[in-house]
Amino acid sequence: MRRVLALVGLPLIVIAAGCAPAGSEPGGGADDRWEPFHQRAVEVAEAWRPGTAWTAGYVLLQEPTVLLGDPDFTPETEQAFRNGWYREQIAVPTDEPGNTAIRFPDATLSVPLVSAATAYRQLDQGDPPPCEGRPRQPTPEKRPGFRPKPESTSGPVIEPGPDGPTRDLRPTVEPGPDGPVSNAPSTACLPLTVTAVRLGTAPVHTSRGKAHVPAWVFTVAELRALVARLAVDPGAVTAVPRGVAPIRPAPEGVVGAESLQAVDGARLTWRIGVGACDTGATPLVQERDDVVVVGGGVTPATGICTDQLLVKPVTATLKAPLGDRPVLDVATGAPLVVRP
Repeated sequence: MRRVLALVGLPLIVIAAGCAPAGSEPGGGADDRWEPFHQRAVEVAEAWRPGTAWTAGYVLLQEPTVLLGDPDFTPETEQAFRNGWYREQIAVPTDEPGNTAIRFPDATLSVPLVSAATAYRQLDQGDPPPCEGRPRQPTPEKRPGFRPKPESTSGPVIEPGPDGPTRDLRPTVEPGPDGPVSNAPSTACLPLTVTAVRLGTAPVHTSRGKAHVPAWVFTVAELRALVARLAVDPGAVTAVPRGVAPIRPAPEGVVGAESLQAVDGARLTWRIGVGACDTGATPLVQERDDVVVVGGGVTPATGICTDQLLVKPVTATLKAPLGDRPVLDVATGAPLVVRP
């Protein structure tokens, strides 16, 4: 009997997977192995009943912090961004603006907003942990746009002494069997520095398609891109509805989807959870006029295998751009959220 594994408490390993060829039939076309996926996808699609808020309200289908442009990350600034390490060098406004409209592709919706100070508190997840022997600022050569001065050299450092410049003749000890070994982390433990903030908008995925949502836009000294935090008051946000899955478990060889990694027109990339010894990960899609159901197909392992769940990204191209159609997980029936 195949074991059913949960994500909770298990390590997640991302491994590249193949892409479904453009224009191919969803789920592998003539391959009858995936017929159980399509039967289950029909049940999931027909059970989808999200309620009126899905088409008339504001249901956010991605994270509320958005990068506006290419941030030109270094390893240390990406770590700070992912962990929410910020510090402000400005007085962040505490006034709440008036109601502002969300612009959907075919309509608008007026919603209350939170202040910039509230948005900043949501953005800032605390300070980085101390790193002994490391600076709390990036070294100059790791800052975006740094260029060495023409007169700089890599030669010995000359320090002034009582009788004029004196060359430091102390020997250099290289790490190795006879030298010191450093265990210091390779990146600085630093927060990102907020230098300005203004009210703007950010393009995000919603239940009503791609929308321009009011957001507090922060200028960050260490990043080339702006960082937007959605400004809609939480009371105006409808929670993502739970899906309705068939009572029986997913068929043998059919696995569920964890999240969407990217949506680019008709091209979807999503993550599937597979067993550590499963092989042949295949993107499976059933495309309908109102919904898209996705999952994956694998060749289950035989014999003894570790209880480990791997997360693999897979890609497929729909026959038409996704638009405002929800993407449902074939295992749970739940709509998927975009998590880059």
